[in-house]
Amino acid sequence: NTVSNLIFILPPLYGAIQTYRDGLEKRYLAAYLCLTAVGLGSWCFHMTLKYEMQLLDELPMIYSCCVFVYCLYECFKYKNTVNYPLLFLLITYSFVVSIVYLNLKEPVFHQVMYGTLVCIIVLRSVYIVLWVYPWLRGLGYTSLTVFLMGFFLWNVDNIFCDKLRALRENLPPAVGAVTQFHAWWHILTGLGSYLHILLSLYTRTLFLKHRPKVFVFGIWPILLVEPPKKL
Repeated sequence: NTVSNLIFILPPLYGAIQTYRDGLEKRYLAAYLCLTAVGLGSWCFHMTLKYEMQLLDELPMIYSCCVFVYCLYECFKYKNTVNYPLLFLLITYSFVVSIVYLNLKEPVFHQVMYGTLVCIIVLRSVYIVLWVYPWLRGLGYTSLTVFLMGFFLWNVDNIFCDKLRALRENLPPAVGAVTQFHAWWHILTGLGSYLHILLSLYTRTLFLKHRPKVFVFGIWPILLVEPPKKL
């Protein structure tokens, strides 16, 4: 459960470096780094199981989703513009959720607030791939499907935790590791979130007349962005 967080850390770090090298907007640099922060926080929590480290896992989930929302809803704006009302709304949302959660300490509250942001992202993504750039459906639907698979396995692990532990006692260690569905939750949601950033960045660079292409580098997808052609 600790090591599986590498998928939240290493690929987004590469994406952040590539985004910086390509001279793309800093909001996407922030998106990649926020995803990395989630992975680092989750790593610290699963390594120590301390409440303070749990907050480093859960609160960055809210902050990263807010960055994703901003990026996705600002895809079709002119370059170097700032949507201050949306920015203020998302910062306020993050602040209020943080304060309430720190005092309430109720996991369901965090899950609902996080789920609300995910739903907003999904609705916007579906709009883009259905009516704006239909050829991005493959990337959009893959991101959503992978994320939902992780969410499903997370619930299975929560509901059948005792039975899964008993099952692992009778399995070889290597086989038992495969049934660590919480680790699969990390892997699949990490991949799904990373693919979402690719979708958002692909949409943005298309609007700005760049020439983005998704390549599979080894076993991992990356986005290469060429500048607009000079007339």
